[in-house]
Amino acid sequence: MGERLADKISREWDVNDIDVVIPIPDTSRVAALQLAHKLKVKYSEGLIKNRYIARTFIMPGQKQRKKSVRQKLSTIELEFKGKNVLLVDDSIVRGTTSEQIVQMARDAGANKVFFASAAPPVRHPNVYGIDMSSEKEFIAHDKDVGQICQAIGADKLIYQDLDDLIWCVQQGNANITEFDCSCFNGEYVTQDIDKNYLDQIESLRSDSAKQKNNTNESSELICNDVE
Repeated sequence: MGERLADKISREWDVNDIDVVIPIPDTSRVAALQLAHKLKVKYSEGLIKNRYIARTFIMPGQKQRKKSVRQKLSTIELEFKGKNVLLVDDSIVRGTTSEQIVQMARDAGANKVFFASAAPPVRHPNVYGIDMSSEKEFIAHDKDVGQICQAIGADKLIYQDLDDLIWCVQQGNANITEFDCSCFNGEYVTQDIDKNYLDQIESLRSDSAKQKNNTNESSELICNDVE
């Protein structure tokens, strides 16, 4: 994945403008290592992860997610100060983590902040077991790459192409010919997902629905304690 992403960066960007590649821990580390090696650019662990904070993209409430990003990660200023930094993440879902980390990189003294996603733009909900955001809350739902780049505050943004992602997976097992890429292309492998089902998912997964559910659960706990 990292090598294919590096090839795309080489075609579209001036590689000499990148001083260091820094992964957003932990899941992007392998792709970032491969990318840095292929580009012949320095690789550095510039972000330290607090392992006691949960995944931010499934947290209810934008305010809570933004706060959790700052609690979850901290920068090593030496790796950012005065440098053009390429941050690598496994994906961009809501954009909350990306936006906060880009700003953290700037606060640590980065000259320019580039961003690379090892996955294509996430535009559609997963219906096979992953409790992701509602579709309208995906940053790529109604934005192109340029608009997403502006929204997260990066100087440049690049995504892995879906064909390259599929090719990478097939290197592990060439006998696998069909993939669930629904999060990226909206094509559901079971072929039984219609608009009504997606609307139902939307009503259950939105921030407002989750916050309402949390409020109801809290009220029930209070009532039980009183009884």
